[in-house]
Amino acid sequence: MTSPARRVIHTGQAMVDLVLEVGRLPSRGGNVMADSATRYAGGAVTIVVAAARSGGEAVLAGAVGTGPNGDLVRDVLAAEGVEASAPPVADLDTGECVVLVEPSAERTFVTTRAAERRITRGSLATSDPVEGDLVCVSGYTLLPPTRDPLLGWLEDLPGGVQVVLDPGAPFATFEPDVVERVLARTTVWTSNAAEALDLTGAPGAGEQQEGADLVALSGSVAERLAPGAVVVVRDGPRGCVVRRDGTATLVPGFPQTAVDTNGAGDTHTGVLCAGVASGVPWVEAARRANAAAAVKVTRRGPATAPTAAEVDAFLEERG
Repeated sequence: MTSPARRVIHTGQAMVDLVLEVGRLPSRGGNVMADSATRYAGGAVTIVVAAARSGGEAVLAGAVGTGPNGDLVRDVLAAEGVEASAPPVADLDTGECVVLVEPSAERTFVTTRAAERRITRGSLATSDPVEGDLVCVSGYTLLPPTRDPLLGWLEDLPGGVQVVLDPGAPFATFEPDVVERVLARTTVWTSNAAEALDLTGAPGAGEQQEGADLVALSGSVAERLAPGAVVVVRDGPRGCVVRRDGTATLVPGFPQTAVDTNGAGDTHTGVLCAGVASGVPWVEAARRANAAAAVKVTRRGPATAPTAAEVDAFLEERG
């Protein structure tokens, strides 16, 4: 008798990214001309699409609006075989994120709030997580008004459900009781080095011997989590560290000439979770996630993760 597939369920905000490529950012009160303007489904869509393209069964539990933006999100999810479990939010469209991309591939965001913030414990429960599933949480969902329904739902999850926290920039600024409630339920932490540093105050990327700083950061994060939790700390082209059962492993990255870094971290998270859900060991899943993120930064748009076959080819080329 085969075990049911473990799913990757995301509770975060599916949005539409309006991506403007600019030669430089405008000065305050100033103006620049964009070289291009493109609308993409982004936010949590990037993660579930990356998971699906890596062969994972992915579910979006977050809210999707009714209107042109919501339609774009649903169309992309359907094309990738991703289920949107909650019913559409009536009479309110999905919000937008304006993304300014500079020639260096650095990006700057201005985000609106709309239907994606209309979650309830009931709407999240439509995803019906069971033992073995990976439930992904974004720190941005822990801002009001989505914070309280998400927290209540997380604390009522059945045992054996993995909670994967991608803290984002705001997490370390939350009230201490909110931080501790979330960390108590977190079984997998995955973040960039700056976000790990914000939480722990440990030495940051580049302040020690190459690789040692990420190891130290992962240990400091692990001290804040329950025993047995997995910690992943990534640092762009340098790769990431995976800490599990007290052992930290540096997984090298694949430096690329980037054209768009928007969605690289989310691609990493989606591929990592899909790998683990399918039974791939954590370090190998992280290696594949590093490769997927490296391919993604050579492509424009957030939800442009490579397929599993493309990751295989990328890794084969590099031995």
